[in-house]
Amino acid sequence: MPVATALDGLPRPPCAELLGWELVDARPTEGWVRIRFVARPEFCNPAGHIQGGFLAAMLDDTMGPAMFIYSEGRLFTPTIDLHVSFLAPARPGPLYGEGRVVQAGKTVAFLEGKLMDLSGTVLARASACARLVPAAKALAA
Repeated sequence: MPVATALDGLPRPPCAELLGWELVDARPTEGWVRIRFVARPEFCNPAGHIQGGFLAAMLDDTMGPAMFIYSEGRLFTPTIDLHVSFLAPARPGPLYGEGRVVQAGKTVAFLEGKLMDLSGTVLARASACARLVPAAKALAA
């Protein structure tokens, strides 16, 4: 069972439900999370691999929560810039994302993430910049 985080008690948004998002582990003081996703057959391209946009969404939905828990739920992280490198094809089934806060300033955070299959093969890596917005303001809209 994962440690308690600022995500506890928040309803999962529809995009997280679609991706099968589940918090597996977290180290809030380090700004690190491990998320489980379910890559569904409906996410496949004609070659039978998970389409890159879904993998990018999984990475985005790994890195943002890393910052949210690091800030103890005080800061929401709309993505400013996202760079993804696709390293290996992904197949339907469980995938794991690890996200971490590289650096957090007053208004911008730098984040990194990687997405792996069950064997530990890294399928994609990402880096992102996110704006830091007070969660009360962002989540009230």
